[in-house]
Amino acid sequence: MTEKEIVRRTILFQNPERLAVDLPDKYGTDMAWVDMCPSPDARPTSGRDEWGALWENIRGSNLGQVADFPLKDWAGLTKLSIPAVNDPSRWKNLDGVGERFEKKFVIGKGISIYERVHFIRGLANTWMDIHDSPEKLRELLGILVKMNMAAIERYASLGVDGYFFTDDWGLQDRLMISPEQWREIWKPCYEEIYAAAHKTGMYTFLHSCGYIVDILDDLIEIGLDVIQMDQHENMGLELLSERFAGRITFFSPVDIQNTMVYGTLDDIRAYCRKMVALLGRPHGGFIAMWYSDPAGAGHTQEAVEAMCEEFLKISRERAAQ
Repeated sequence: MTEKEIVRRTILFQNPERLAVDLPDKYGTDMAWVDMCPSPDARPTSGRDEWGALWENIRGSNLGQVADFPLKDWAGLTKLSIPAVNDPSRWKNLDGVGERFEKKFVIGKGISIYERVHFIRGLANTWMDIHDSPEKLRELLGILVKMNMAAIERYASLGVDGYFFTDDWGLQDRLMISPEQWREIWKPCYEEIYAAAHKTGMYTFLHSCGYIVDILDDLIEIGLDVIQMDQHENMGLELLSERFAGRITFFSPVDIQNTMVYGTLDDIRAYCRKMVALLGRPHGGFIAMWYSDPAGAGHTQEAVEAMCEEFLKISRERAAQ
């Protein structure tokens, strides 16, 4: 099987011959990640993005955070700087991407529809908008949905296999907003985006960390194929297994906040095996990955190596069965 086929069969629960992986170059990956350049969803470490949000570096990390929001009042919505997704220059770097990565599973990056809203409005304003300005909030979301639709069409024409974006919805033990508010305002947007991706033959991926148990059934219902989460100990592998394994593919490293930071190397290896056993199935449903900012998360090189080597050992065992 090619790398592409390994990932596709994993998502479809169709007996891949080994574990699908997305690990550092030293260990190998089945995936090729591609993005618009510049991306309308760029999160710079410093400076202003295309929307006008001012970013500042988070000390000790390669990440930035928004220090000044461009849309402080809804009166400024008509003047908001909206990136042109279909600008040909944004897509030049992706010419021939399907041929370049013919054997890899190619994932195209889209535009977040929760995080981008609060990068534009500010988190506190976004939460208040749910109650005070829901129609304006929906208007902004409509812009973001249309941008994703245009990106999906472009990626599909290039032969991209999966569509991915990031929206962290969870705190440590609950959603940031009520599940009812999420279902009323955001769920229809995700459903529209996922339907468009599926129509082109692409699979859908979402990164969302924190406690997201309350909306995972909904995401599965509306067409999410793969959930990429970097933390799961706050929800529990057993709970995730009991409620969701076999219904959605999990795409994860060892929990980046706990075991990868505080566990021994043997703890990390054991957690790898527990994840594969509980979140995957013998016929698919789990993709192993690493966290690409190990220093920012407090991961030692030894911890990263132990995780990657154990995932590959499990993969070899699967292939030998």
